[in-house]
Amino acid sequence: MRRWRRARNVAVICLVSIAGCGEPASPLLEASATSQPIVLRDVAVPMRDGTNLRADVYQPPGDGPFPVLVYRTPYDKRAAADSYDTHRNAVDRGYAVVLQDVRGRYASDGFFEPYRNEGPDGFDTIEWAAAQRWSNGVVGTFGLSYAGAVQWLAALERPPHLEAMVPAMTYSSPRNFFYMNGVFDLSWLPWLYINIAPDARQRQDLPGIRTRDEALETWPDVADDYRSWLPLKELPYLQDVAPYYYEWLEHPPEDAWWNWAEVRGNYERVNAAVLNLSGWHDDAYGPEGSVTNFNGLVVARRTQPDFRTHLLLGPWRHGVAATEARQTGTIDFGPEAAIDYDSELLDFFDHYLRGVDNRYAHGAPVRYFLMGENRWLDAHEWPPAGVSTETRWLASDGDRRLLDEPPPVDAPSESMFVADPEDPVKDPVDAPGPQDYRMLAERDDLLTFDSAPFTEPTGVVGAIEAIIFASCDCRDFDLWARVYDVFPDGRVMNLMTPGQDMIRASYRDSDAGRQLLERGRVYELRLANLFTANLFAPGHRLRLQISASFAPHFSTNLQTGESEVSGSESQPATIRIHHDADHASRIRLPVTARGDRMAD
Repeated sequence: MRRWRRARNVAVICLVSIAGCGEPASPLLEASATSQPIVLRDVAVPMRDGTNLRADVYQPPGDGPFPVLVYRTPYDKRAAADSYDTHRNAVDRGYAVVLQDVRGRYASDGFFEPYRNEGPDGFDTIEWAAAQRWSNGVVGTFGLSYAGAVQWLAALERPPHLEAMVPAMTYSSPRNFFYMNGVFDLSWLPWLYINIAPDARQRQDLPGIRTRDEALETWPDVADDYRSWLPLKELPYLQDVAPYYYEWLEHPPEDAWWNWAEVRGNYERVNAAVLNLSGWHDDAYGPEGSVTNFNGLVVARRTQPDFRTHLLLGPWRHGVAATEARQTGTIDFGPEAAIDYDSELLDFFDHYLRGVDNRYAHGAPVRYFLMGENRWLDAHEWPPAGVSTETRWLASDGDRRLLDEPPPVDAPSESMFVADPEDPVKDPVDAPGPQDYRMLAERDDLLTFDSAPFTEPTGVVGAIEAIIFASCDCRDFDLWARVYDVFPDGRVMNLMTPGQDMIRASYRDSDAGRQLLERGRVYELRLANLFTANLFAPGHRLRLQISASFAPHFSTNLQTGESEVSGSESQPATIRIHHDADHASRIRLPVTARGDRMAD
């Protein structure tokens, strides 16, 4: 969710009417000194179906017209303006800014259904902004998370006046957003409880919690009940405030119903310049979304002289505030880690909306932060040129290890563990970013494989791929393949947020949909999007941790073959990880350089 810094106060006066505001009722005009922006409050923006969405419009002093930046949020435009200065910094640079509540939220009319109407509503809002008397017809959009997704959905509608956008920390596909590799993402439950349900109760005059602060306070008391409820579709608490939750569950990820939210494969429909921004410890969909969307635009625009797309990847967790901090989780990444988010996006808009000759005109299109070495590097493509693949093979000869060479033919051929859905491996850390996970190695329902210590600095930059051969005495299971940096002092630090490092075995071929397992048969499972940029210093080791669960992030695999959407009975299962010559489980590392060969 987008958080905002405290903004400056301005005086409020009422006007009878203002031409071009979009509704006959009089909005409010705020003004004080001539240096303060002119603010139009609750301006009605008519949608094609007659619904009015309301926006606050911030204008620089003077007659204009101005280029316009649009920000659309489900989290209350007033809260945004009260606690963050992005809009005011934009006005200081000569932009008019439209902050709008999306359909069915706060000041806007209509019924809120997450993401469902953001394409046409975004198109209508962009074109409305371009037509106002204070607008010069050149429009950009910005925002993070939900406010990033709405930009992609609007851009796919091809609004003629959208010239540039900054969709930060957002997704590329609903198949990696509502679900992840076949598994429903349970983070939708706190999102609905905390961010959506209180306003929905107010609008419908329903009993229960009606403020976000109260929802934040009470969520820890109800979280276990929400997350453990089975079957998922029988959760009773959201029927009135979020009926669309149940519709999501009716449609598995392979269902064509989800195509309304699909960005992947549709990049030729996007004409705007795009800055893709995320962090290595962003929510799991964020790094994948930024990388996939950047490369998708590059391919779609390969015949154009300028791709007009950029990629910025830092060491951050989710949120704008995270980009301004040098520390993420328990690691201080140094003074270079923090950026000025507002300046970054406004520099981008200055070039693409106003023609300013700045670094976005001449700099490399990719800028990424190499954790471990704690510095920024530039590249002209992703992954960067010069990346080579190194393989580590899983092996067990008393200790489970990651070997530089395939294990000998007489080595033990498998490792096994028993997974019980009623006693899952639980994430012991309730905080985002890099944390110390050394305590997990004590569990007997997961496996750890460690490399030898690195002898020289080794940069791993790009998508790590885990190729795991597994069998089970069950009809389905989930495979987690989490990657860690093991420090010489014993710390075991995660390189990414849980999500991309998990796959449901029955979704091993996502295009084919769900295919249950034959008991005892060996299957190849691939996890190809373990994104990171990390320098393993001498003495550090790489750890691969394999389990069948990592609660409470995603829904529970019952291991019976029945879906947790409609079923509740589960069974323990014995899972075998194979690492013989014919089933060479391994991990493939995108290695950039070593030692003094590390590229700038």
